[in-house]
Amino acid sequence: MHNDQCPPGSTATNAPRRGRRAIRGLVSAALVAAAFGFALPRFASYHSVWASLQAMTWPYALLIGVAAAASLASYWFGICAVLPSLRLREAATVNLSSNAVANTLPAGGALGMGVSWAMLSSWGVGTEEYVLYTLLSGIWNVFAKLGLPVLALVALLTVTRPDAVLITSAAVGLGLLAAAAAGLGLLLHSQRFALRADLVLQRVAIIVCRLARRQAPSRIAGSLTGFRSRAAGLLAARGWWITITTAAANVILWLVLLACLRGTGLSQAEVSWQTSLAAYAFVRLLTVLPLTPGGLGITELGLVGVLAAEAGPRASAQVTAAVLLYRAVTYLPPIPLGAAAFLVWRHAPALLHPVPVSAPSASPSASPEPEVATLGNTP
Repeated sequence: MHNDQCPPGSTATNAPRRGRRAIRGLVSAALVAAAFGFALPRFASYHSVWASLQAMTWPYALLIGVAAAASLASYWFGICAVLPSLRLREAATVNLSSNAVANTLPAGGALGMGVSWAMLSSWGVGTEEYVLYTLLSGIWNVFAKLGLPVLALVALLTVTRPDAVLITSAAVGLGLLAAAAAGLGLLLHSQRFALRADLVLQRVAIIVCRLARRQAPSRIAGSLTGFRSRAAGLLAARGWWITITTAAANVILWLVLLACLRGTGLSQAEVSWQTSLAAYAFVRLLTVLPLTPGGLGITELGLVGVLAAEAGPRASAQVTAAVLLYRAVTYLPPIPLGAAAFLVWRHAPALLHPVPVSAPSASPSASPEPEVATLGNTP
């Protein structure tokens, strides 16, 4: 039966695909090893980093923990903004489980999307609704990453003259943001543009599938025009809420970094909040392409490099400690929490999405359970 379902040559094409995945995994592992084994120790030894962490006071440790928890939960509200049919606990399960995969496996983002789709479809989210959620949340996150360098540049102008790297990244981000916003605006408001973009998408998909020796999907035609009508309705009803939750998630994540910097004893004079925002924005833009799981290694090295240049060599140990602490409290918790959430979804699904009790068959006059009770947005 397996051979009947597989197209001819599928076995031959699977081997190169597995080879490419193995190469990506090796490159990703090499980048992570180089960052933590060679690059970061040049800024400060891990012994001095540990000493800086031990010197932290309990109030700052508590502040960092609260900020990290708030950052984690902020993404759940963003999911509910795009998918209002979800409860908050369901959004938390999807977010934690997909992040656990994305943070541990090379190219885990694609696998994380598969986990998200499996969970959401089990709760009644249809294919079109899931595609709309994926595209809109992805577009808004890209908007945030492209717009952050511009905001950081404006903030940094209040204290110092920005360097060429930040000015360049802000200019690139602003240009890409303007192009992406214009493209989305044309897609939502111009039927002619949507039809042309849909035709281009079909041609690109056909070319890519031919190069990959795979059959082109049969339902590409009209996909962008269908997305246009659904996205326009959702943005008209919840566009501001989607924007606010996306912006809040990015700002709170930066506040975690700022709390870690202050917790390791770095004052405003040593590392200003404007500089920390600039470093955060630059690294977020740098990790748009997922070269390593969750930007592991690249994020740490980028943040330490920018912040240590501001603080000076005497504070390099504190900077490295702050960055590693920031990454530990934001990168690591979703892994065990996501694994636990996934097990609950698999083995105790009623805890997340209770099945409505059917009306007794012996009482024909009894009214059925209202559907809104199972699809509400209450946590």
